[in-house]
Amino acid sequence: MLIPRLFAGGLLGLLLLGAFAVALNGRRTARTMQSSSHGYDPANLDKTCRPCDDFFQFANGGWLKDNPIPAEYPAWGSFIMLADENQKQLRTILDSATADKSASPGSNEQKIGDFYSSCMDTTAIDAHGDKPLSPLFAQIDQLKDRESISPLIARLHAQGVGGYFVFASTQDLKDSTKVIGEADQAGLGLPDRDYYTRTDADSRKLREEYIEHVAKMFTLLGDSSERSAAEAKTVLDIETSLANASMTNVELRNPEIQYHIMNLSQLGGLTPHFAWNVYFQAAGHPELTQINIGQPQFFKEMDKQLALRPLDDWKTYLRWHLIHSTAQFLSDPFVQENFNFNVRILTGTQELRPRWKRCADTTDHYLGEALGQLYVRKYFPPEAKARALEMVHNLIAALQDDIPTLSWMGPETKKAAIAKLEAFGVKIGYPDKWRDYSSLKIDRGPYISNVVRAAQFETARDLNKIGKPVDRTEWGMTPPTVDAYNNGQLNEIVFPAGILQPPFFDPNRDDAYNYGGMGAVIGHEITHGFDDQGAKFDPQGNMKNWWSPEDLKQFQDRGNCISHQFSGYIVDGDQHENGELIEGESIADLGGLTVAYAAYQKHLQGKPQQADANGFTPDQRFFLGWAQIWALNVRPEAAKLQANTDPHPLPRFRTNGPTSNMIEFARAFGCKKGDPMVRETVCKIW
Repeated sequence: MLIPRLFAGGLLGLLLLGAFAVALNGRRTARTMQSSSHGYDPANLDKTCRPCDDFFQFANGGWLKDNPIPAEYPAWGSFIMLADENQKQLRTILDSATADKSASPGSNEQKIGDFYSSCMDTTAIDAHGDKPLSPLFAQIDQLKDRESISPLIARLHAQGVGGYFVFASTQDLKDSTKVIGEADQAGLGLPDRDYYTRTDADSRKLREEYIEHVAKMFTLLGDSSERSAAEAKTVLDIETSLANASMTNVELRNPEIQYHIMNLSQLGGLTPHFAWNVYFQAAGHPELTQINIGQPQFFKEMDKQLALRPLDDWKTYLRWHLIHSTAQFLSDPFVQENFNFNVRILTGTQELRPRWKRCADTTDHYLGEALGQLYVRKYFPPEAKARALEMVHNLIAALQDDIPTLSWMGPETKKAAIAKLEAFGVKIGYPDKWRDYSSLKIDRGPYISNVVRAAQFETARDLNKIGKPVDRTEWGMTPPTVDAYNNGQLNEIVFPAGILQPPFFDPNRDDAYNYGGMGAVIGHEITHGFDDQGAKFDPQGNMKNWWSPEDLKQFQDRGNCISHQFSGYIVDGDQHENGELIEGESIADLGGLTVAYAAYQKHLQGKPQQADANGFTPDQRFFLGWAQIWALNVRPEAAKLQANTDPHPLPRFRTNGPTSNMIEFARAFGCKKGDPMVRETVCKIW
């Protein structure tokens, strides 16, 4: 897909909806997040805790106590429960498609049915082992010289195999009408470059476990234990060299330092031992004469390592990344070892989820818009889209009303901010133009063959966009996804059908909870357009400064306030949240909740404001709606992984962080100066 540099990676983040999804299982808990009366279940509360001391604990403590994390999960809460329900709906569709022998060849029904069926056929998968990958392993083994590395990497990349770097299409940062090619740092097997560079005891232990994991994978491929151990050390050595030259995850949040358009001559000067023209030709795009290089220092180091290391080391490295990229699609021993390290050790999850859930996820990943068409037809009524769109417009209007009142922003910057807001694109539910899978062959043969062909289809579709105008109708998430995102380079906000359900949005529920839940989610994505990254892009999605120097400093100071606040939150022991990493998401949380509150107040005008059956006022219900969506138990291992790698704060801090900055919250619950939920230094932007 088009990879936007400024893609605010969803509301929940890559860990909770990525690595956490790897561990999802169909198990339900005793009580869901809301009562049958469409209000707030008082049993979810912890009445031993004052809301002014710890609002997250007050609002969710009862639920957290009664809903321990099942063994199959790294976390358990509202997002995951809703994703679980969506998976059950997808299973109904997929089971029906699998059983339908009359589906027209080449139809979406035939393709999703055959893909899912091939995934569920564990007898055939186990019988095949790693044999379907033999041609790719043979290509690696037949490497004769370094000149052959670049075309081989292109062929592996085309089939979904990682290694060295990532090459894909992207929108030009400075010309939002153009699609260009871009190469970015990659090639690591651990979650982040810091896992290779840190010297603390936990990091050293994890690297030892990683070496054991890599060695076990090589052993499963048939190598001796002695050879496998040596190969694993070679892999770690190469990846450490690449990690040392990689940008940190904080640096990767800055688009301005990752724009380096280079022609073939300049690329040759950067990496004299890597033939880009040969890579482009093998990738099917010999016409390419220039691309963007995201991180030049990384590519310099990659080239240096290519020149220094023996060819056999690179064969080892490529064999590892081939099996690392495909293990979850192979026979059970590979699946189990992949789970053992990447899920059990990294996130604390104890059990592998059922096969059907993993197959539903993979079908959604590779054929998401084919499956999504059937999903929205069955489970997403038009009235749900209309209600959500109405709320989006209410939130945008609230921010339009707010911007002129800001004391810290000058007239010209206000004018530019409103122009950007008015140019926002809004996508609700599902694409207006569905993806065409007609050229993708899917059958009931080997599962890994379907996966490889699907990866080839997606790579070709993505690279074929280079040199063409930007397609502003494209989506970056599938319709069943329980998440939302802001794409700053398209200046748009996107809300898949999957998230437009309780506890986030319910047409039959009290408006206070809807505005505190889905309203704040919408506000979060809107204000991403004005976070520390989004503020660097104009209404058309070009990287361009539209701030006066004075206003920009004011904005940055206010963002630094939020960064400093979140750096004070303790994850575990001496590990804190990384305020610089999570600044953008935290700005969006505070902004989203503030704007949603303003929209709710406007919505309330002229209507009675009464306490509900549980005694909660409308304002209290609004903030409980916010806290409710972040009710989540998280394993310590998963919490550490998220804090290390993800730009989204942990749920407790997402509840308490923005509310502790809002006088409206303090007023709603009677909090006073000196209470933990009333900050002495208030961070405020909108």
